[in-house]
Amino acid sequence: MDRYIRLPVPCNKVLATYCWIDGSGINMRCKDRILNCTPHSADAAPGWAFDGSSTGQATTANSDTSLKPCAVYKDPFRLEPHVLVLAEVYMGDGSPAATNHRKFCNDLCEFHRAEEPWFGLEQEYTMLDVDGWGLGWPKGGGFPAVNYEFSYCGIGAKYIAGRDICEAHTKCCLYAGCDFEGTNAEVMFACWEWQIGTTIGIKAPDDMWMSRYIMSRVSEDYGVVVTYHPKPMGPKHPGVGMHHNFSTKRMRSDGGYKFIEECIKRLEKNHMKHMKNYGNDEQTNRMRLSGKFETAPFDKFSWGIANRKSSIRLQRNIKEKGKGFMEDRRPAGDCDPYLVCGLLMDTCLGPAGGSSKCK
Repeated sequence: MDRYIRLPVPCNKVLATYCWIDGSGINMRCKDRILNCTPHSADAAPGWAFDGSSTGQATTANSDTSLKPCAVYKDPFRLEPHVLVLAEVYMGDGSPAATNHRKFCNDLCEFHRAEEPWFGLEQEYTMLDVDGWGLGWPKGGGFPAVNYEFSYCGIGAKYIAGRDICEAHTKCCLYAGCDFEGTNAEVMFACWEWQIGTTIGIKAPDDMWMSRYIMSRVSEDYGVVVTYHPKPMGPKHPGVGMHHNFSTKRMRSDGGYKFIEECIKRLEKNHMKHMKNYGNDEQTNRMRLSGKFETAPFDKFSWGIANRKSSIRLQRNIKEKGKGFMEDRRPAGDCDPYLVCGLLMDTCLGPAGGSSKCK
């Protein structure tokens, strides 16, 4: 592809790749548009439309759905001046599509702007070969020769697989402008993690969705399938989650520990309401949250200091300092960060002047 990417294009032609979440709630779609100049903000990018009946978001008889740009990134595949445009999906009547939870989240971010909500997101994922078996796992349904404990932050082909994809993804996300904070190999062979934030407000889930799009494109180049399934290799192997680190101005201020405790009580009261929205499929997240592999049981809320088997974990120094943040360890790897971030604000800070999404 490099010989074609290096071909010059007219100075007044910019390729804009529009990216959006489809009807599955986890997969993304994209299509390209030629613009006359680079849109450096979402407001400058024109709206667009697509066939929602082909993405599981509309019926054939009423298929027109619209794309509303919400964030613009530099294109790491075509380079400047070309861009990636993250877009929300709206139906013909102007209502958000069923899998468009960004509006819910952004409304809460704006309503609670004075609280300065911060989010740090940890996306775990598993690499699969094109046959659907784990990348580097023995063919024919075999299992890695090493115990899973040795793959965490591991080095060497015996312990990890797919580092080149992880490295390429990192560079692409940094180039694009995501608040990309780091990576590490996870406890299961061919399982990795990247981190977004800590970032204020809606930018964290925006960046997470764009980094998911970028990962799909990078892994496509390598002929590798990336899955966020919460339990891709069965009950005897670790699962895949997306821990959400959350704080507000009150939590981060002196004496904020008391407010953190108040929020934890609210989360406990609404535990099962959150669990119904903390993954693309409630049952697969239930498989992951078994009480094993550093997880809490799905239907039992708990919290603790430095306890990775709890629903909500606080770092050891938070109680000592009397302020800080909380880590929600319940969301599945295939959750929608717009929905999870929105629910954390909705439960801890209150709804955005209307009815709660947490049902």
